[in-house]
Amino acid sequence: MSVTIDKTAAPNTVAPEEAPPKRRLSLGPVFEKYALVLALVAVVVFFSVLRPEVYPTANNLQNILGSQAVLLILALGLIVPLTAGEFDLSAVSTMSLAAMTIAVLNVQHGWSLLPAILVAILAAVFVGLVNALLVVRLQIDSFIATLGSGTVVLGVVQWISDSTSVTGIDSGLVDATIGTRVFGVSLQFYYALALVLVTAVVFQYTPIGRRLLFVGRGAQVARLSGLHVDRIRGGALVTSAFVAALAGIVYAGMLSGADPSSGQSFMLPAFAAAFLGATAIVPGRFNAFGTLVAVYFLVAGVVGLQMLGVASFVQQLFYGGALVIAVALSGAVRRRTASRGKR
Repeated sequence: MSVTIDKTAAPNTVAPEEAPPKRRLSLGPVFEKYALVLALVAVVVFFSVLRPEVYPTANNLQNILGSQAVLLILALGLIVPLTAGEFDLSAVSTMSLAAMTIAVLNVQHGWSLLPAILVAILAAVFVGLVNALLVVRLQIDSFIATLGSGTVVLGVVQWISDSTSVTGIDSGLVDATIGTRVFGVSLQFYYALALVLVTAVVFQYTPIGRRLLFVGRGAQVARLSGLHVDRIRGGALVTSAFVAALAGIVYAGMLSGADPSSGQSFMLPAFAAAFLGATAIVPGRFNAFGTLVAVYFLVAGVVGLQMLGVASFVQQLFYGGALVIAVALSGAVRRRTASRGKR
């Protein structure tokens, strides 16, 4: 039996593999990450053109960097409970309590500086523990609980100070905050910058940072996954109070004392910076470097407006508007980030 082979038939060829699709360079995510940085640069350029004799000077830059350390430290403390899905509206009052405790003990009662600072930190941590008890154990919404505790703490501050400013604090604290300068910038800026780095490392590279984010994204899911959700939420509130105490220590050194009411002016810009920072660097997450950029974006704008002779109430309009826009933008970015993760 013979087999005839048809040589005219098409050879048995294998179709070539399709080349993998080329990745297109998308500038959208990059722009989203650094849009706030570009906005900061634009603000600086804008006011430098309008007031070239004073705004773009080294002296103005040094003052801006050094004068906002308290605001930056306070905002860094706020992003800890915010990441866990909680608010701490008592942080500003806790900062004032720490500053006033140091001033009263050091100036009026003759305590040395270190014991006074230690008592101030303990008082702030106690406020954080009370907040944790109210929110975690008594199941009171953190917004309401910390608003109430902050009002009580503010009353305590006015009580121990007799509603008057206390000045004349130990010069050692003044020298450690504003009295010593490195490259023309006071030491308090470097303290805040160090805290930015520590916070960034904790949020990005440690288990506690991931757990905070997991709890903030969904407490029930985190609980089912075996996380100690209540412990994390309570710890976030205590951490916020502790960082507020650090801000209070720096604030006392900056003022060379303490004022019972001036600390409340930090509430609006601190939350505006926290939420605005969540739209930058790591969009959709509260993060340290985004908060750093947000603080100086807000301050650069306010200082520029002041140099133009704009009325003082515009500062509140600027901070209030920034807070509303920041909350809206951060929410939109988080939703977009979540939708990308589901694809």
